[in-house]
Amino acid sequence: MHSVKLAILDMYEGTPNQGMRCIQDIVRRFEPVLEWELFDVRGKAEVPGMDFDLYISTGGPGSPHEGDGTWDVMYHDWLRQTWEWNQMPGNPKKHVFFICHSFQMAVLHFGLAEVTRRKSMSFGTFRCHMTDLGVAEPLFDGLPNPFYIADFREWQCIQPDEERFEQMGAKILALEKIRPHVPLERALMAIRFSDEFFGVQFHPEADPDGMLDHFLSPERRKHIVETHSQEKYLRMIEHLNDPDKIGLTHDVVLPQFLNRAIRAVQGEMAMV
Repeated sequence: MHSVKLAILDMYEGTPNQGMRCIQDIVRRFEPVLEWELFDVRGKAEVPGMDFDLYISTGGPGSPHEGDGTWDVMYHDWLRQTWEWNQMPGNPKKHVFFICHSFQMAVLHFGLAEVTRRKSMSFGTFRCHMTDLGVAEPLFDGLPNPFYIADFREWQCIQPDEERFEQMGAKILALEKIRPHVPLERALMAIRFSDEFFGVQFHPEADPDGMLDHFLSPERRKHIVETHSQEKYLRMIEHLNDPDKIGLTHDVVLPQFLNRAIRAVQGEMAMV
């Protein structure tokens, strides 16, 4: 049987990050069944074509509303073509996973909600609450409700357009942590755009061991405590040390996407 082909769309624009390492570590578990290639979307205006079966589009810095007029146009063209490909009867389905910045861009692309700047940056590890639809979501199978996420962002998706969701058949699967003392709308944290398109606002690839190594350095600890708070820093370290929190989310969400998508693609290959 032929290998399944994955394209990773790197949206980090060359900024230092943990996300790319974490994603590649997960993807490597599926070799050699899965062949993969990296595309530097924002740094080199590289966008994959339709000759891939799976796509993972990563997090990244900056505003989801802004681009340089080249890479962002190419990205939205890729997104439109991939969506339209899946609408054509007889075409083998393309499976796409959007993370953080890419999730926000997909929400904007499909006109599903407002994407606005937060009053303050979300930084650390938090509870995330499934909706009733989220409880039945296969990619969340094995997670408690609420589950724990790594969340680092300055933007949020709020005020969902219910008509547009219904028109697309999209589903809201998870919402931001409950904050009774904060009179602000809870942001959308996970959406199933279609049977093949899935996205999350958080970082499901976040690897507790790697994050601990990263955040335990004295320089980073000092920066986080000064910028955010000692309490937030200690809570994040506690959550990273608990295998039932960030570690569980890391082991469940993205691996289940890859498992299910690979099986679906192989099933279509077997029918050809």
